[in-house]
This record gives sequence, structure tokens and C-alpha cells, in this order.
Amino acid sequence: MKPYYKHHLDNQQATAVAMPNSEDFLPLNGTDYVEMYVGNAKQAAYYYQTAWGYELIAYAGLETGLKDRCSYVLKQGKIRLVLTAALTPDSPVAEHVRRHGDGVKVIALWVNDAEYSFNETVKRGAMPAFEPTTLTDEFGSITYSGIHTYGETLHIFVDRANYNGAFMPGFKPAQSLIAASPVGLQYVDHCVGNVELGHMNEWVQFYEEVMGFKLLITFDDNDISTEYTALMSKVVSNGNGYIKFPINEPAKGRKKSQIDEYLDFYRSAGVQHIAVATNDIIHTVTELRKRGVDFLYVPDNYYDDLMERIGVIEEDIADLRKNNILVDRDDEGYLLQLFTKPVQDRPTVFFEIIQRKGAKSFGKGNFKALFEAIEHEQSLRGTLD
Repeated sequence: MKPYYKHHLDNQQATAVAMPNSEDFLPLNGTDYVEMYVGNAKQAAYYYQTAWGYELIAYAGLETGLKDRCSYVLKQGKIRLVLTAALTPDSPVAEHVRRHGDGVKVIALWVNDAEYSFNETVKRGAMPAFEPTTLTDEFGSITYSGIHTYGETLHIFVDRANYNGAFMPGFKPAQSLIAASPVGLQYVDHCVGNVELGHMNEWVQFYEEVMGFKLLITFDDNDISTEYTALMSKVVSNGNGYIKFPINEPAKGRKKSQIDEYLDFYRSAGVQHIAVATNDIIHTVTELRKRGVDFLYVPDNYYDDLMERIGVIEEDIADLRKNNILVDRDDEGYLLQLFTKPVQDRPTVFFEIIQRKGAKSFGKGNFKALFEAIEHEQSLRGTLD
């Protein structure tokens, strides 16, 4: 990605920024899919079906004419997760996994016009990944295009208005061989990117100038810190608020932060975590725990003064305590959230489970507890110092 440098107002306060009423030149309808490059797509697909309750809906590989990769498409609610693995050692997928381990390669965005979206973003400074391409089969046609963003991550614009197949041309419908039991996941709430020290503002400005996003909120190292580590974060959002991207960079601390650890093991900037929404976080987390999904542990004393800090909530505190679910409130309501541990061997990509009850924020009141929980895991891994 070529550098994108223009003047940017650096606000070092955790302040919500009003989004002006201006025409959204890049309308986005939501997240179309998230694609992860993995070492073994068949086994990863089994994990996400059995542990997370995703349903297998489509497949591409040798049987569909692909020679260098295979992909499994999983679905739950509005979430589509594509798991792709290499079939040959010289595949670009193999090189990506060799360098990064399992990680997010694509955040695909659902648009009404993939050609327009490509042309407008490239005109504003985006580096093209591939030009608008139309794929056709018996179920109709899809047009898609791609641009580069931080690290090796791509944004792919997908126009599927004229398609009614399982996923897209080149894939065949597929069905889980086991009974998929959903856990209540609904949609992608946000995707978080980790970038190198000094590059956060560059990428915030990329999203502002190239994609027409607005700065939603800023957190500095006074907001997101513990005794040992810190980070800085800015959240950008598209015009309708369907797409939200927090961008993190490390901040100076006494020890190595989670962002530093991620960059050390991922070997570049990339997607740190995917937040997936549920309408019943207690049910979702209870089911995930039963199936072996491992979450961060937050000390029990977090709940001792929860009511004083948060106020009245609908959930039973005992259920939240049992499942280690965190709560935070803003001016519009409250949210409940919990983070998994990394879902692969490298301490890189993880998931957040989130339920919003009016709140539009990102759990600032939980930052300290979450950081201390992550630092505990770093200490066990020997990567904190």
C-alpha cells in the first residue's frame, strides 16, 4: 500500500466526533464476508462448525477446477466466514500462512456497484489489488474488485444483486456432514486492525480520504493502559455506521504490549480481532464454553462493584460472573462483551463476542480489565518482557 499522507488533526482525547451530514460517496451495505488464509481449511472448517455452530454452505477446490487452493464458506446469521488453504507450496496462500500463520486476508464489503467503488477509491489514492471482474454461472453473476489496505489485508467490493447461488461463481453448494448448532451469532460488529508504531494516523487518514469514513472516537494511552503496557486507537466508521474499523498502534510502556506481540508474530500489520454480535451473550458464551472455546479470564473482583459502576442492567450478575462477561455503559445504553484467546497457535487473531443494548461505544470502561487479562496470557507465553 502506498503511503497516504495528508494533514490530519491529531486529537489525543477520547472524544466522540460528530459525523457531519455529507454525501457518502462510497455506500456500503455491510460486511459481505471475511476470508482467513489458514494452514488446513478442512480442519479449520470443522472447528468453526463444531465449536462455533457455523453451517457449511459452499466449497471450492480441486473438484471445482482450482489447482492452488481450496475454500470452505461458513455461515451463521449474516456472517460469512471463508476459510482458504493452499494446495501447492508455491501458492500465494501458502506464502501468506508461512509468514503470518492463520490470519485474515480479506474484509469484503457489500456494495451496489463494485466497479464504481473501485474507481472512486483508486481515484482517491487506493492501491488496486484487482480490477472489477464479473463472474457468471447458472445462478447469475457477481461483480467484484479489490484494493489494498494495511499490511497484506485486502478490501474486496462485492456486488451480488444479480446472484442467487450459495456464495459466488466458482463455488459449489455444500452441506455440513455434522448437525450445525448455531450459538446465536448475528453479524460482524467491527474488525480491528493493528498497525506499526507511528502508522495509525496514516491509516485513519486513508479511510477518511480514500473511503469517505469519519473519525468516530479516539483513545490515547491514558485511556488504554495498565501499569505495564499501553496502546492508542482510533475508530473510523462509514456513513451509515454499518462498517466500523478501530485502528490500533502500540504506545510506549514498561513492557511489550499486546500490539507489539501481535506485530512480532504476525510479521506485519493485520487484523487483530473480529467482533461478532449476538442478541443473547450469556447463551452464546455458555454454548461456546461447552464446546471448548477458550476465553480470557477476568478476575472475580471485577464484579464486586459492577452495579455501582454500570447501573441497572437486565442480566443477572451471577450469570455474568460465571461466564466472565464484561459490561460497559455510554450515554445511549450499555454493552456486554468478552474476548476469546487467540484461535490459532500464534498469539495473533482472536474474536470478540458483543451484545449491544443501545450502546454505540467500544467498552472503554473495560479496557484496564481486558489489558490485565491479556498481559496475564502474555506472561504465560513469555512475551510480555
